[in-house]
Amino acid sequence: MVVDVLAAGLHPRVRSQADGSHYTSTDELPLIPGIDGVGRGSDGRLRYFLLPDTTRGSMAERALIDTRRSIPLAEGTDPVAVAAAMNPAMSSWVALRQRISFEAGQSVLILGATGSAGRMAIGVARMLGASRIVAAGRDAARLAELPALGATETVSLAGPAAEVGARLAAAAADVDVVLDVFWGEPTAAAMAAIVSGRTDPGRPLAWIEIGSLAGPTASIPSAALRAARLQIVGSGQGSVTAREILAELPALAEAITAGEFDVTTRTVPLADVEQAWLAAGDSSRVVIVP
Repeated sequence: MVVDVLAAGLHPRVRSQADGSHYTSTDELPLIPGIDGVGRGSDGRLRYFLLPDTTRGSMAERALIDTRRSIPLAEGTDPVAVAAAMNPAMSSWVALRQRISFEAGQSVLILGATGSAGRMAIGVARMLGASRIVAAGRDAARLAELPALGATETVSLAGPAAEVGARLAAAAADVDVVLDVFWGEPTAAAMAAIVSGRTDPGRPLAWIEIGSLAGPTASIPSAALRAARLQIVGSGQGSVTAREILAELPALAEAITAGEFDVTTRTVPLADVEQAWLAAGDSSRVVIVP
């Protein structure tokens, strides 16, 4: 179906696919960026849609979608809010719902909680019943905002490595789940600190890699895998099927519409997409509109 695009998010995922650094990038040109959006089709229905790996993205006046990769939205839904929040919230929502058997009452550490996806992860963990949510990040000002979003504790990742490791171990050594937006060397250091500090090494720890803001590779110490009951899994395209992702979207869209997530949006007309693309990032989610 061809839809009139009403809103498309300029996510980090969109940028990485366009610059060729994402693992699904094909380097095929020309490329229309955009991986998802909200549009209205010839049937008059409002839809959130996910695009397959394609060079015909959502940052256009119209997009060709597979209706099987879309969900209808209720009339009155704010297209900008859904386009802004769905992608960053989806990463942690799908991770906890599809990649592990997460149970209400378990505790969660979010590595990289001051970024957009990390902030969303706090709301997701809260909605799914986490008993403790430890939010870790570098930006002191943004870290101070996180208790209001549902974080029960915060940990600064700024400073010497030994001090950061000690803070992480003190606050999060006994969590049940880690949602990792960082990867890279910060993950290797955090994993060593947390595993060595666990009160009960036999208690299961699920470490879910959902982003790689700090780098695509991490030097995981072998002792971390042998000294504790540690399970490392990834969550993303491939590890979760399109069918499994689609099954989670109606409930997530409902939560976004109900205002369950804190997201600041900045709309930019499609005609000004170049300026938006090159602008310095901030905490707001850029959404391209007609």
